[in-house]
Amino acid sequence: MAKLGLVLIPLLAFLMSGCSKSAPGQAEASAKAQAAPLAVRVATAESRQLGRSISVTGSLLPDETVSVSSEVAGRLSEIRVDFGQSVRQGEIIAELDKREFVWQCDRSRAALSQALARIGLDANQEDVSPDSTPSVRLAKAQMEDMRFKYENAARLIQTGDVSQERYVEMEKALRAREAAYEAARDDLRTQIAGVQALRAELKLAQKRLSDATVRAPFDGAVTARPVSPGQYLRENTPILTLVKAYPLRLRADIPESAAGEIRGGGLLEFSTDAAPGARFHAVVREMNPALEARSRSLTVEARIRERDPRLRPGMFVRIDLALARDATAVVVPSEALYQIAGLTKVFVIRDGRVVASQMAPGREIGGWVEVRADRVRPGDSVAISNLGSLVDGAQVVARAGR
Repeated sequence: MAKLGLVLIPLLAFLMSGCSKSAPGQAEASAKAQAAPLAVRVATAESRQLGRSISVTGSLLPDETVSVSSEVAGRLSEIRVDFGQSVRQGEIIAELDKREFVWQCDRSRAALSQALARIGLDANQEDVSPDSTPSVRLAKAQMEDMRFKYENAARLIQTGDVSQERYVEMEKALRAREAAYEAARDDLRTQIAGVQALRAELKLAQKRLSDATVRAPFDGAVTARPVSPGQYLRENTPILTLVKAYPLRLRADIPESAAGEIRGGGLLEFSTDAAPGARFHAVVREMNPALEARSRSLTVEARIRERDPRLRPGMFVRIDLALARDATAVVVPSEALYQIAGLTKVFVIRDGRVVASQMAPGREIGGWVEVRADRVRPGDSVAISNLGSLVDGAQVVARAGR
């Protein structure tokens, strides 16, 4: 065993010395491998003349929206239209039970006839206002008779044929007849005013009867029907919701930077996911006179020219708003954009090293994307391969070609 130990000790020493000599060589090779530049393909950023524009979002709104209701309370007896159906202006869409309203009209009409009879008129003379009635004419005749007697007494008192006491009595009787005549005329005016009030009550009763029939205020379509026949409705309870889908309105909030480009009568071009590839147009009609204080945006409303069944109220649209014509822009191939975690980067190669720039991309036209001119200059080489392996300051070997 002692001899075996003497043999193993030199062997272990030799192996350890060999390992210590090979380790530095491997580290140097690894360092050289890590320092080797990464090969990337590059493309050249270009300067192009582009019409500058921005994209804003908007919504399509119906031309009119109304919640149709009845001005009178009552039990709903019939609804003639349902959800999704079209209606014409003036068309009967619902009716309430009319019996109570008919009775109210009959009662008001009877009261009016009674009042007309008191002043000597019949139901066919509802719109006549008499100057006199039998009672007025009787009071006038009595007054004139007493005036005649009084005037005779005034002549006879001069000759002594009528005593002073009789003359005074006849004068008092004349004054009483004149007062009775005036009272009769005042009573006539009061009765005429009562007739006018009853006429107004009859018209109100007739209006309530008419309001029990609900008609469509305009051409449109039913979007909601929250009630059913047999339900008791209070005044102004919604029965149907109608929308007028033509012409459609387009409403959008324009950023402050583009507010100066909006003019009344101007044209807006927009698109929607409901009609892929289609472009539509709307004419600006109204603009808010002031910008919204929080968002610094201008609310505009436009009317859509086309009557296209693909466009419906409530749709979300994208508006392309041109800001400038023939503006110079720097563009790079779309392959040069590296997007991760909601961020977009472009890697510019300068002097064999990577310069990473984070930015929001602009418009894409024919496979080229607009980038910020202060970050990428025309003629710069931008990486289009191995983007996930690039970091700012890394050394690379650039090879041209897409």
